[in-house]
Amino acid sequence: MHTPALAVTRTPLVAVYGTLKRGLRNHHWLDGAEFIGTDHLTSATLYDLGPFPGARPEPSRGVEVEVFRVDAPLLADLDRLEGYRVRSPASGDYDRAIHPTAFGPAWLYLYNHEVTGCPMIREGGWRPRR
Repeated sequence: MHTPALAVTRTPLVAVYGTLKRGLRNHHWLDGAEFIGTDHLTSATLYDLGPFPGARPEPSRGVEVEVFRVDAPLLADLDRLEGYRVRSPASGDYDRAIHPTAFGPAWLYLYNHEVTGCPMIREGGWRPRR
């Protein structure tokens, strides 16, 4: 179990792959965060859930992420947005785990629900449907 302050002590970086990316509808949640850069993670696979994607800890050919430096209050806000439950991560919409990036270890939100029948993205990135 991690409190947001302890989580930021472990790593102040978060890797985002969906609606939190620059130019997308939830990016405003990252106001005040420092954009570090983009990377391709091979430690996660994305699933297109329709209005947003979900990541699972499954090997891929490299899914696109944007990496940001965050503080404890901002990480707590992201936890609320993503339905991450600090005391019981498996029962929330998303869990989070540290994944390696080109900029150092970063938190990545992992989708907890069923993805059967959802299109898999093993390379590249998720794009919102128009």
